[in-house]
Amino acid sequence: MRRKDREMDETFALEVVDKCEYAVLSMVDTEGKAYGIPVTIVRDGMAVYFHCAKEGKKIDALRKNPEVSIACVGDTCRALDKFTTAFESAVIFGRAGEVTDDKEKIHALRLLCERHTPTNMANFDEAIQRSLSVTAIWKIEILSLTGKQKKLKK
Repeated sequence: MRRKDREMDETFALEVVDKCEYAVLSMVDTEGKAYGIPVTIVRDGMAVYFHCAKEGKKIDALRKNPEVSIACVGDTCRALDKFTTAFESAVIFGRAGEVTDDKEKIHALRLLCERHTPTNMANFDEAIQRSLSVTAIWKIEILSLTGKQKKLKK
């Protein structure tokens, strides 16, 4: 990280991961080109899960090269009297793998739903019965991460 004055510790970075509304998953596509796409995530220990369709460009890319990064943005604040924005962010570097065990898939989906749609958990079991077989779950093992915070100067 170039700006050491903005670097934060691992605890801070994990807090940003846990509160971001969505993250941008970056990878290399099957043609060797950069490819990034927003995903909703949930962290469980030193792993991050996301769900998706079972086929598509993202899946092809992950199968060819599982090395990824995920950019997460936490709180932001636009300055009204300056040309800047305060923000906090975390970047994860990891290795992605498809989850094939139904028990782990359900665990990951439960965590995702509890985080992003907690008021709808009464419908979780019914939704799992209906969609588990057509839903892919990917797990990213966190190999390293960085955290950054830029504060507004007064």
